[in-house]
Amino acid sequence: MALTHHQYSPPILPRIVLTGIGLTSPNGNDLATHRAALLNGKSGVQDYEIRYVGKTLAGVCDYDALKHQNRREVRRGTRAGSIAIYSCNEAVIDSQIDWGAIDKSRVGIYMGVTEHGNVETENEVYELSQFDYDISVWNHFHNPRTVANNPAGEAALNMGITGPHYTLGAACAAGNNGLIQGAQMLQLGQCDIALAGGVSESIHTFGIFASFKSQGALAEHTDPIKASRPFDKARNGIVVSEGGCIYTLERLDDALARGARIYGEIVGHCINTDATDFVLPNPERQSECIGLALQRAGITPQDVDILSTHATGTLSGDIQEISALRRVFDPECKVSINNTKSFIGHCMGAAGALELAGNLPSFTDNVCHPTMNVDELDEDCSINGLVLNEAKQLENVEYIVNNSFGMLGINSTVVIKKFVP
Repeated sequence: MALTHHQYSPPILPRIVLTGIGLTSPNGNDLATHRAALLNGKSGVQDYEIRYVGKTLAGVCDYDALKHQNRREVRRGTRAGSIAIYSCNEAVIDSQIDWGAIDKSRVGIYMGVTEHGNVETENEVYELSQFDYDISVWNHFHNPRTVANNPAGEAALNMGITGPHYTLGAACAAGNNGLIQGAQMLQLGQCDIALAGGVSESIHTFGIFASFKSQGALAEHTDPIKASRPFDKARNGIVVSEGGCIYTLERLDDALARGARIYGEIVGHCINTDATDFVLPNPERQSECIGLALQRAGITPQDVDILSTHATGTLSGDIQEISALRRVFDPECKVSINNTKSFIGHCMGAAGALELAGNLPSFTDNVCHPTMNVDELDEDCSINGLVLNEAKQLENVEYIVNNSFGMLGINSTVVIKKFVP
């Protein structure tokens, strides 16, 4: 019997909007401060020293860990957990949801991470070495500290959330992927509120610095604020940073019913895989990821107003991403292209979520923040639309595209639309 092929028509899904933002970044602990720093050229990179590696550079957060935890809770938990707790609580506060009236079993936490557990394991092994490797000194909280769901789990414990919680290991695409997962779970009806985004404690593990250094991919500069320089001819690597950014996501109807302020609407997204190399990006797969996200959003490259690049400041990675963008955006496109890592370094699992946050106010002020530290543009990174060193006033911002790519070839793109009632 011959099979009849029918054209697939996707179901009509609930619209998902962003109603709250909680963050800590190396240059600010709330959206207003973070955004002002991006417009005023304020870097969050500083001198840093870590065991075995010695003096280096990093993006360090300086938030009030005791705002939503007591000292015992901070001591018992992890840095990633503390960042998650701070960011989740701030996202709920910012959304102005009546938290006391919310059914906590209908709240989900979807948190991207690059890695988790290295900090705690390195510290415990070092502590063990100081006591002739007597395992009686091993911390009995080590297991709950190092399980992969720890950061989301710590936030759930802190906030009394009894709905689903988990982390998504997605390398440096994790922040975007947390956002995508949260949106999908809302559309599936698995929760009514999603706390979604990403966190990172990466600067507290010497291993990540040592590995990037051995690859020749760890940024060096006599002036810390000039170390992170994507697209610049003199770029020499990644500045490792910590941070967190969590969004309160809701279905549009629910947000409108309570009169919520809406930062933007998630209208398209895509995750795909290079399947070609451990670390070297594949521009063809990256361009496919961007193209599919635009297609799912129902728009063309000509509709995009701002594109936030993933570019980390490595020699090959930046070139590969620009090559991908050239495949998608022709020279006539109006898109303005920027980069946030030049200000705060690479916040790993939090990067995608933080970089999106810094661009969302453009829906209101129509200003595109720049990429800083580009003294001499690398010709191989040249593309029309790059916003370099100074902010750019735009006529209107309706669509923002956020790129995040990671090791093992994971790519993610999110498309956010300005919400107009």
